[in-house]
Amino acid sequence: MLLGAWPIGGVKHSSQPNPNDKSGKCRFISLCGSYALFLIIGAAIFSAIEGPRVDKYERELIEAIDKFSQSYPCINHDELEKFIGEVLKASSRGISALRNATSEPNWTFGQALFFSTTVVTTIGYGHVTPLSQTGKLFCLLYAMIGIPLTLVLLSAAVERLMTPVNWLLGSLNSRLGHLYQPFNIRILHLIIVIIIVLILFFGIPVAIFTHMEDDWTALDAFYYCFISLTTIGLGDYIPGDDPDIDYRSIYKIGTTCYLILGLIAIMLSLNVFYDIPQLNLGQLFTESRAANFGESEKLRSTHNPCYSGPTGLYMPQRDEEIRAIVRIRPHANDDSPSPEDPTPMHAKDIRIP
Repeated sequence: MLLGAWPIGGVKHSSQPNPNDKSGKCRFISLCGSYALFLIIGAAIFSAIEGPRVDKYERELIEAIDKFSQSYPCINHDELEKFIGEVLKASSRGISALRNATSEPNWTFGQALFFSTTVVTTIGYGHVTPLSQTGKLFCLLYAMIGIPLTLVLLSAAVERLMTPVNWLLGSLNSRLGHLYQPFNIRILHLIIVIIIVLILFFGIPVAIFTHMEDDWTALDAFYYCFISLTTIGLGDYIPGDDPDIDYRSIYKIGTTCYLILGLIAIMLSLNVFYDIPQLNLGQLFTESRAANFGESEKLRSTHNPCYSGPTGLYMPQRDEEIRAIVRIRPHANDDSPSPEDPTPMHAKDIRIP
């Protein structure tokens, strides 16, 4: 799960947890219990929904095998099961027994590029895997280098994209800051970013996948986009596996580019989301951060969350409580204080936000 470890500047932990904070420990224990309950409820629901469907398919398969055995009594039942086992074994290695002679091999350049991308992004569909010992060893070494490199690349890309995203937030603040609270403006900013991401990386790709894949519905295509861009990678839907698709390698390369750009877009959305303190629920279960959350919110509410300066757009961080101090001298051409000036030196320090 690549997105679980993204090192973006939206979430920072600069202070150490307080071991004597009992309320923080209680909140963390409550979180663990709620998470375990969430997993149990999910397992129960999935079992109730999918269990009957699996039983139905199993009965249909047994009936089909029995019907085939009755139609061809000369075929030995044990030999038939052995044949079916070989077909399933080949299918688990990415080799289809259906019209396999007309399909492209799994390790063409386009297919291999798609596989290497799923490895370094930790999507890992599992439909194609290395078969040789050398390939497995290289896959281990390739992932050890590629996964950290991918994290660095995605993080750097998100940091670059935060410049126009912050510019958009600054524009909203300058136009709507006198009408709405900073939190409302940040929510509007988040909604705009999410809408753009949904259109570019879900709406348009869903239309393309639905057109290219004959067996996919719009829900199947959206399901694939979500499962892939969240790096879940179940592997039940893989684009380009149909041997009848024209320019299959080019289609795989295009899908590879989509996955990388889509991961950047998802990480950008998460960065914008976690940059809103009121929506960052993780602060409630972090002892030291939760204790100072109220005080930092008061400081933030008195200042513009985004403003332009001589060096460009500036976004103050949540932990930033230090303000610049400008010292104003009574005499511009004299660096030493005037002995006739009775004003104390500390009174000449002016704090600016």
